[in-house]
Amino acid sequence: MKAIIRSSAKMIAILSAAVLMLCWICDCFTPSRLTVNTQNSKLLSTSPALSIRCGNTAAGNTAKTQRAELFLFGAVPVKEVNISFDGHKNVIPGGEPFGIRIYTNGLVVSDMTEIPTQDGTKNPASKAGIQCGDIILSVNGQMLKTNEQLLQCVEKSGGKAIELKIRHRSNDDTVFVTPVKDIQQNKYRIGLWVRDSCAGIGTMTFIDPQNNCFSGLGHGICDSESGSLMPLEHGDIVDASVSSIRKSTCGMPGSLSGYFTDSQPIGELCSNCDYGVYGTLAGNISGKTVPVAYCQEVKKGKAQIISTIHGTKPEYYDIEIEDVNCSDLNSTKNMIIKITDQSLLEQTGGIVQGMSGSPIIQNGMLVGAVTHVFVNDPTRGYALFAETMLTHSSNVVQNGTLTAS
Repeated sequence: MKAIIRSSAKMIAILSAAVLMLCWICDCFTPSRLTVNTQNSKLLSTSPALSIRCGNTAAGNTAKTQRAELFLFGAVPVKEVNISFDGHKNVIPGGEPFGIRIYTNGLVVSDMTEIPTQDGTKNPASKAGIQCGDIILSVNGQMLKTNEQLLQCVEKSGGKAIELKIRHRSNDDTVFVTPVKDIQQNKYRIGLWVRDSCAGIGTMTFIDPQNNCFSGLGHGICDSESGSLMPLEHGDIVDASVSSIRKSTCGMPGSLSGYFTDSQPIGELCSNCDYGVYGTLAGNISGKTVPVAYCQEVKKGKAQIISTIHGTKPEYYDIEIEDVNCSDLNSTKNMIIKITDQSLLEQTGGIVQGMSGSPIIQNGMLVGAVTHVFVNDPTRGYALFAETMLTHSSNVVQNGTLTAS
């Protein structure tokens, strides 16, 4: 009898540990908020062991939002989640290339350089605490919009200290920098390379036909030297065409090269953030729409991307969604995808720079956008949920702009 009791106790302990482990896994790999179709009662179709019990509608919340409890096997509580009930949003999937022109809010510090002086090499900006990636907002109280403004102020200083207002990792500060005379160029300098604008080509992800709001890239546009997000003051988009391909190889991502086919803007940029670029298009927009999938509707398995690698015409290419992570909806790396289309592999070697933003279609729904390539395996890369991009697109419509994060 004692042996049976001991055996039963061990079994209960093992089962308890297993349940606790499953609860921990479910907690880590399920989101804390979900949006679901009111017509769809199967809230977590990818996790049949999980069920949800809804509570009361949140007081004062204009959206149809409820607090709910997530249960394992219908009995073991795992975590609380927020459930928003809403129908699928229909959008026009993209895949076309478009040109991007950004003019910054302030000057982005791209690089630092030593200055040859009579007393040896010096860098006044570095000595004052300025770093690569910082944003210079003003000089002597004057707001900065162009590189020339800063250059003129430094030259006119005559070697006297100038006041710079800078932004370092979202924190504003004021520093004083004393320019030094460059004995080779015979002019005053502070040892900075700065950038006030940038331009490039990306891929459109989708367009909302109800408000002409567009979403593209799936990641922010950053300074090529410092890696910092370019702070948007204003910008626009233009028509573009892909002219050539540099194939990706292991250890060396390839790229699409192209050109602006017209300098006339077709839309206005409103936001450059970690989740892509967003704005509004001019004119009437039409096209076949597809529903945007909720994160829990995205599944491992076959899918397709829409991308343009020649000219202006998008094509469908086969991929495999290898992994889906719903645990962090603020991440830009929600999926791991693998290119399986032989034609695309032969032409590009896999994912190349310029394909970012290519929409991903699965089961007739827009599920995400290509964002990054794996350097050591360019056939694979990361993708962002389309639901996340739709949220940011909606914020642009409501607020007119988004703060670059």
